[in-house]
This record gives sequence, C-alpha cells and structure tokens, in this order.
Amino acid sequence: MFTDDSPIFQQLADRVAEDILNGTYPEDTGVPSTNEYASFYGISPITAAKGMNVLVEQGLLYKKRGIGMFVAPGAPAQLRSERRAAFRDQHVAPLLREAALLGIDPQELAQMINQKESS
Repeated sequence: MFTDDSPIFQQLADRVAEDILNGTYPEDTGVPSTNEYASFYGISPITAAKGMNVLVEQGLLYKKRGIGMFVAPGAPAQLRSERRAAFRDQHVAPLLREAALLGIDPQELAQMINQKESS
C-alpha cells in the first residue's frame, strides 16, 4: 500500500480522499478511526492521526467530539474540482503544447482522442 514516494501520513490522506471521491465514504458518514487505520495498515496511530488531520485541514473531514470523523458536506465536489484542475495542469496543458509543436490542431487532436476511445 505505501511507497517511499511521499510520507506515509500523506499517502494515507490521499487514500482516504480517493475513497471519498469514489463514494466509499459518502458525505456526512463516518470514516474509520485513526486507531483502525493504524491497525489495518500497520502504522503508528500518530501517523494515522496526522494523515486524517491533513483532511480536516483541507475541509474534507470534520470531527464530532467523542464520536469520530465524518466526511464533510461538499467534500466529493471539492476533491473533484481540485483534481480536475490538477489534471488540466499536469496532463492537458502538456498535451496541448506537444500537439502544437507537432502541428496537430485541436480538431485533429479531438479526433485522435475519439478514435482511441472507440478502439
């Protein structure tokens, strides 16, 4: 599950965010506790708490004292919006630059994408 690419707490936060985005944890539903994540992934509870707090700071989770953490209203839409912007910056913009260098106009590029989808 975890790699050496980024800190474990960030990888846990990314995994929980992915679960929110794909509907595993809908809005206003509880997520597993930090102790449950720590036990499941074999990590320190402090590391798990740090990962969950990243999501609280981003406004994706909220705490109910004595009950646990819950998915914030609007969290899936927020994640989708942020990821769409990142997708545009990391994938679409370089694709358009490369297409321009190769003399591929937007219509031809769209045609290439549509052909790829149907194959």
